[in-house]
Amino acid sequence: MATISAMTSFPVKSSLHCTHLGFGYWNWDSLIHSKGTVGNCWKSLTCSSHRQQRRTVLCAVKKDAEQAFLKTVEVDRLIDTMRDSNPGELEQVVVENVLSLDEGFWVRLAARVETCKSEDDKKDYEELAACVMSIVDRLVHKTEEKIETATDILKAILNPVMDEHEEITWPPRDPEALKLMEKEISTREQEGYLDEGFLAEVNAQLRQAKEDGDKPGLQAMLQKVLQIYASKVLGKRSYAYKGGKVIPREKFLESVIEAPESIWNKLLIDGLTIGKGDIEPEDLYAAIKKRIERVLIRTEGGSYEQRVLVEYLKGIESRTQELVQALQGGPVQ
Repeated sequence: MATISAMTSFPVKSSLHCTHLGFGYWNWDSLIHSKGTVGNCWKSLTCSSHRQQRRTVLCAVKKDAEQAFLKTVEVDRLIDTMRDSNPGELEQVVVENVLSLDEGFWVRLAARVETCKSEDDKKDYEELAACVMSIVDRLVHKTEEKIETATDILKAILNPVMDEHEEITWPPRDPEALKLMEKEISTREQEGYLDEGFLAEVNAQLRQAKEDGDKPGLQAMLQKVLQIYASKVLGKRSYAYKGGKVIPREKFLESVIEAPESIWNKLLIDGLTIGKGDIEPEDLYAAIKKRIERVLIRTEGGSYEQRVLVEYLKGIESRTQELVQALQGGPVQ
């Protein structure tokens, strides 16, 4: 009992070992009797912990922002490279970067479309997106089917107008044959198969047919293929509206571009002031000149695509000039 009383009368001053909690040595008396001190210590420790957490979060956010910025710069660089590429180079760029064409790429491309300051730039981006998607689609299908050559594609296009002896007559005996051929051209163009290789093949066959001189049907059909191709490509981009208003001469030109060559005369007579319309020939010439300038800017110099599109537009111009010359001196029939 004495021992117990002695211990009660003389409290033992001891230390609590707390190093495993990271607090070091604390005097037992101070922990028991100095509540204010303990509170301040815990408050200091808690605040320090919160500050550390905030620093960690801020660092993580900063790192994520930097990574997002670098990703955007990388995607912008890829988009700019694609924009500056000709059709042949674009396909190579897509092939080399196909794994980068993820959701982020398309979101960024859409954002750049929305921030365009001019309609021309906006249409350029939209065409670029369509071309890239077409190339990617072809890459996917190449693993599943045999790649067709330009000759195979041309044969498939001409197949509806060939007879049982694989000869071509002009005009086709079956009125539906031209519609089927046009449908095939449209499908192939949308799939991206009517590239420089295809146009080179058509031009080579056309040149050979002209030299031979004994296949007028083939020559006419090859010319028809190029006309339909030009009509489809030029018809994809419209300049008939600006600021919510219609530009009559552009709208009229586009109606001629998209029409079969066989009805150009009727359209021109009905639309021009020399006939029944209200479009001045000079206005149509100006629209054609402007469209040719746009083609020259947006296609590779010396390419078959550029040549075919420009020749098609000049064909409309020549037909208009012929009609103007023929009709200016007399009444419209």
